[in-house]
Amino acid sequence: MPYEIEKSDAEWREQLTPQEYAVLRQAGTERPGVGEYTDTKTEGVYSCRACGNELFSSETKFDSHCGWPSYFSPLAEERVEYIEDTTMGMRRVEVRCAKCGSHLGHVFEGEGYGTPTDQRYCINSISLTLRPKGA
Repeated sequence: MPYEIEKSDAEWREQLTPQEYAVLRQAGTERPGVGEYTDTKTEGVYSCRACGNELFSSETKFDSHCGWPSYFSPLAEERVEYIEDTTMGMRRVEVRCAKCGSHLGHVFEGEGYGTPTDQRYCINSISLTLRPKGA
């Protein structure tokens, strides 16, 4: 899929730290419980760390106790892209930024969380930047 923001591998490597590059551009995963936004309660908007596309609101963030920040919906469906992921011996749905194609995490359904959508967007903190409300 062509993205609004296209950069060469070298340009992404120059822009991102090695850890950010491993997750955002190579679909890696940060270790559970270490991300800067896992437990934050700060109100605001979470954007793609690679391109600034606004993706999630603190209003949809919830405590899933899974080790990564969790949201029950994106700000708008057109801001994210869904890709079938059959790696690691299971079927999952990968979530990417629709503007630059960067890997964000995965979305899961039917886990029984008391959220309006019954979905858990399990997103790597390192894929996001939080802009606090009023900033």
